[in-house]
Amino acid sequence: MRLKIGDLDIHRLGFGAMRLTGYRPAADRADAIRVARRAVELGVDFIDTADAYGIGANEELLAEALHPYGDVVIATKIGHTRPSPREWIPLGRPEYLRQAAELSLRRLRVERIDLLQLHRVDPAVPLADQLGALAQLVAEGKVRYVGLSEVTVDELREARRHVEVVSVQNRYNLTDRGHEPVLEYCTTEGIAFIPWVPIALGEHAGSRVLAEIAAETGATAAQLSLAWLLHRSPVVVPIPGTSSEAHLAENVAAADVRLTADQTTRLEAYNG
Repeated sequence: MRLKIGDLDIHRLGFGAMRLTGYRPAADRADAIRVARRAVELGVDFIDTADAYGIGANEELLAEALHPYGDVVIATKIGHTRPSPREWIPLGRPEYLRQAAELSLRRLRVERIDLLQLHRVDPAVPLADQLGALAQLVAEGKVRYVGLSEVTVDELREARRHVEVVSVQNRYNLTDRGHEPVLEYCTTEGIAFIPWVPIALGEHAGSRVLAEIAAETGATAAQLSLAWLLHRSPVVVPIPGTSSEAHLAENVAAADVRLTADQTTRLEAYNG
């Protein structure tokens, strides 16, 4: 299962690196580096990070673990500041976005970022100004492609008037389908849809429906969640994150889970 994002050819099951330095981080740096490297060994070639994860520490860790990246695509995000562990504040002033991109380039040790996503739209700054800053980075050769995160269909349509948008990263999973219209739009337009929290934090693991299908397939609840996403649309690229090598292997193996039409229908009807 592969997907072209622009001319970037990636496997449709990626890895979200946030937990390596942020939420439920790995026990120590050596463990985190080992997990990142193991992801690539298992065939992952699309890794998602952000400058807000560990205030740049996540990008630095990935560079230490994986640079030079070879065929691995590193996607990062800017425009969402984190002044404290519980605060997330959009910041989309053009001068700030340019500075943030320059810092990401430095931390990732690259001359061009393959995929730079606007982490959040800042309601205090005209969208055209925010996207203009990203378009300028593309024109300067510092960014290859631009994506957006947590946007509506209307925002996505407006954004495409100012810059080519190749990806959307919105929260979406088996029990949280609020962004269904965005997924439908991305499917129609051929835009990569990157669901974050793709396993719904495990709250569905005790479901009777999932238990039944797990018994039929031999897959875990987490694997079924990811497999459903992969079957949901050809543009979906789940990015499950973990700081555990065991969970990483479990997640990656979801790409091999095959669902019958009946099983897919039952999962589709499941509402948590």
